[in-house]
Amino acid sequence: MSSASVVATGRWTDPDDGFRAPAGEVHAWVPGTNQTVCGLALSREGFQRFPHISWPDIMPATGRHADEVTDVCRRCAAGMGARRGEQRWTRRDPRP
Repeated sequence: MSSASVVATGRWTDPDDGFRAPAGEVHAWVPGTNQTVCGLALSREGFQRFPHISWPDIMPATGRHADEVTDVCRRCAAGMGARRGEQRWTRRDPRP
């Protein structure tokens, strides 16, 4: 799943350019479905949709729209391919 957008519990507007961005707890959402990647119903939970923002853009460590994000859903992150520790495998002592 590489084309997920974002839903969040809140939103904020950048005062400089008027851009609407997610705030609070964020979840991954595939447009065209009525639930998050982790299985929560959008209407029941009261999430606000952000189809113009992709999932990698809200990661607090690297994302450009993560200013007001307080929590990223672990189950959605796992569903999108995140792993514990985020350390990639590397070969240390290659065989001759």
